[in-house]
Amino acid sequence: MMRFKQLEPRFVKSIPRELELGVLYVSMEYGTVVHGCCCGCGNEVVTPLTPTDWSLTFNGEAISLWPSVGNWNLPCQSHYVIRSNKVIEAGAWNKAKIEAEQRRDKKGKAEFYAQVDRQPDKSPAPLIAAAPAVQERHAEKSIWEKLCRWLVR
Repeated sequence: MMRFKQLEPRFVKSIPRELELGVLYVSMEYGTVVHGCCCGCGNEVVTPLTPTDWSLTFNGEAISLWPSVGNWNLPCQSHYVIRSNKVIEAGAWNKAKIEAEQRRDKKGKAEFYAQVDRQPDKSPAPLIAAAPAVQERHAEKSIWEKLCRWLVR
């Protein structure tokens, strides 16, 4: 049974040391969402926002997290979905189902990051190499500005 049926979203720069129960703390800077477990046990629940973990939807008023929050490492083993600030109980999972999901997650992460590692480096050219071109454009602009000022006199 879920003690909290609704959460209040709160956008913060960093997560506070003391969590207020019933509040969903969202830190975009650190790419994470943290709240006290919705069953009321008081344990901290951390849901990282990454391509292989959770995703967050904010419509200007309410927040949804996907996939469900399964607190398998907590004594309560609560399981719920957060949709439009509402907490929807998702039902208990047995040990076999939990282990199968953990294997699937681990495999998905390995495949995702292996694919990322295979992609060619698309980092920008070093800033030092670009500096002369920037200086040339700046110098040309300065000459142009001088000419415009001279003509306006």
